Amino acid sequence: MNPFDGSVSPRHEEAEDAAAEGRCPWARFSSWLECVCVVTFDLELGQAIEVRRLKTSICYLSFPDSYSGSLGDTQFSFRMRQSVGRRGSRFRDDIYNRDAPVTLQREVSHFCGYVYFRQVKDVSVKRGYFQKSLVLLSRLPYTHMFHMLLQIIAPEYFEKLEPCLEAVCNEIDQWPSPEPGLTLNLPVMGVVLQVRIPSKTDKPGGSPLRQTAKENLLPAPTVLPTIHELDLFKCFQSMLIHLQMLWELVLLGEPLVIMAPSPTISSETVLALISSICPLKFCSDFRPYFTIHDSEFREYTTRTQAPPNVVLGVTNPFFIKTFQTWPHIIRLGETKMAGDLPKQIKVKKLAKLKTLDTKPGIYTAYKTFLHKDKILIKRLLKGIQRKRPSEVQSAILRRHLLELTQSFIIPLERYMASLMPLQRSVTPWKTPPQIRPFSQDEFMATLDHSGPQLTSVLKGDWMGLYRKFFRSPNFDGWYRHRHREMVQKLECLHLEVICDADLLGWTKDKSEVEIVDLVLKLREKLIKAQRQQLQVKDGVMDKLDAFIKSIISSLPDDLQTVLSTH
Repeated sequence: MNPFDGSVSPRHEEAEDAAAEGRCPWARFSSWLECVCVVTFDLELGQAIEVRRLKTSICYLSFPDSYSGSLGDTQFSFRMRQSVGRRGSRFRDDIYNRDAPVTLQREVSHFCGYVYFRQVKDVSVKRGYFQKSLVLLSRLPYTHMFHMLLQIIAPEYFEKLEPCLEAVCNEIDQWPSPEPGLTLNLPVMGVVLQVRIPSKTDKPGGSPLRQTAKENLLPAPTVLPTIHELDLFKCFQSMLIHLQMLWELVLLGEPLVIMAPSPTISSETVLALISSICPLKFCSDFRPYFTIHDSEFREYTTRTQAPPNVVLGVTNPFFIKTFQTWPHIIRLGETKMAGDLPKQIKVKKLAKLKTLDTKPGIYTAYKTFLHKDKILIKRLLKGIQRKRPSEVQSAILRRHLLELTQSFIIPLERYMASLMPLQRSVTPWKTPPQIRPFSQDEFMATLDHSGPQLTSVLKGDWMGLYRKFFRSPNFDGWYRHRHREMVQKLECLHLEVICDADLLGWTKDKSEVEIVDLVLKLREKLIKAQRQQLQVKDGVMDKLDAFIKSIISSLPDDLQTVLSTH
């Protein structure tokens, strides 16, 4: 494989132009994409070419892992661990992640890959086929948007090659950076994509983007109602009767393998599963498309320890034998119809997963804590019979999963809020009070009067589900995130209380040592607040900065000199 026979890099004169404009070369491009890659299969070189680890991984992830005789174009996604030592712009990431929903934050240690693979007959090639992939590598999980972008640029690239890609990259470098809450118009190859970047302040399950009537753009923009959501119904249509089980397995971060007939089905199913617990962030590792050449293959397939808490999507039949010890395996085939309804796969015993021709099914011994929602299943199946559009079916499904997750998480949020110190206990002259520790027993005692039964009709062992959730990576990730937010909230309250205090009056009867100590502590708090991008009330930071300067100016010259060097 020749990984970068058409890779794109900035020209020297373009870098100089960007510098003259006062911005870093390719800074806007980098806010959307890490790079654009072209991967070609070379029969003679095959997998033997020696390239760096990152390039090797991209090569293998950009092609179907097992033989496929199907011709034409295929799109799929992957996710890969980044090389040690690589790092994006910390400042840019922090600003974006501060305002983005947790499920759409920039990846810190992984890349998201979006692939457009073409396979057509070509007698001029030894293998008899032209096989090439165009890959977009990004830290942003904008699955729908980047696949739409590939549908625009990939067919044109396969006709015109490198000059086309260079022009596209230059256009992307003119785009505004993705900023949560904004609607952006993004021109590329004569098309204008209109997208809205979701914000953490958005109401979950809010209305999708519709074209704005005020703008008079030429050409008229192509409006993307979402930048990240998938066709959930298409992904789950053969597993509708098992939705409750799938949701619980993902919520609990259970080890799960999806064995699919193609990278497209594999990647879409994994991403749909991960999104099923939204707005809760899935905090374990997940790989929409995983191959035997992946650098984590040994780590994730060892039999000397329990399977890791990851969700893997695979296509190579070899994995059936490799993953026999895993507790949950979903074997998918092409969707088949039973009359006018999609045939539903069955739950089967793991012992039956033995041969390469294993039939589709969910191979697990897992028993759900909650009963399935039969009304939802009937509604979706009736929708199929009535030819209800897939996007409407997906909206029904997404709404159900959102409400289910919210019913589960709201009691946790309510209890977590009760651990926050009272605002009146925050004073300017003392360190902010500590947040009370999370007590599982104390939380469980709140469920009788404020549990999920208040918002969900589902019956079952909710308490058992919570107990198991407490042992999962998703609880650990949720708790750490919420605790960090609460600590920052306390820091903001403390800064605001300090700002409202009579600091000048306090200094009148204090020694120079005490005043210098106060100045150093206030300056440290300001620097920390700026570094963490704390969202304090308007004017607080400026007022404290002005106070520090006025105090310093009132001190003897030698102390002013010392403080100015700190």
